[in-house]
Amino acid sequence: MTREDLAAMLGGQTTACGPARDALLSGGAFVIWDGLVPANQVMHTYRTRLRITQKRGQQTQALAATVNILDQAGDAPLRIGRIDAADASWTFMLFLNATTTAVMACTGVARARPITNPASSRSGIDPE
Repeated sequence: MTREDLAAMLGGQTTACGPARDALLSGGAFVIWDGLVPANQVMHTYRTRLRITQKRGQQTQALAATVNILDQAGDAPLRIGRIDAADASWTFMLFLNATTTAVMACTGVARARPITNPASSRSGIDPE
């Protein structure tokens, strides 16, 4: 699948689709994994992630909507994909139909920025 093909499939399924498409078209890395997984199995995983991110106060996009879409899909087989923003600020998870011709749902989670100089950050000394 090409970047352009995937971007064309990211429509209005959830509010995270637009930002995911922007991340993809701005040079973000992407992958669509081989293999199929039942939607209800993925739904249980992402329902747990929803609770965890809410508890931590971690910023997400359309996670609750994605859980609802996956729940409604029952045991339909899905392919899973991922887009990482080029600046590493967001990761988007995609849930596509079995034939990889349509995105069913998309969610995003803000990623913590890595510390560029952990030694000086821990010591409280600013780098020169």
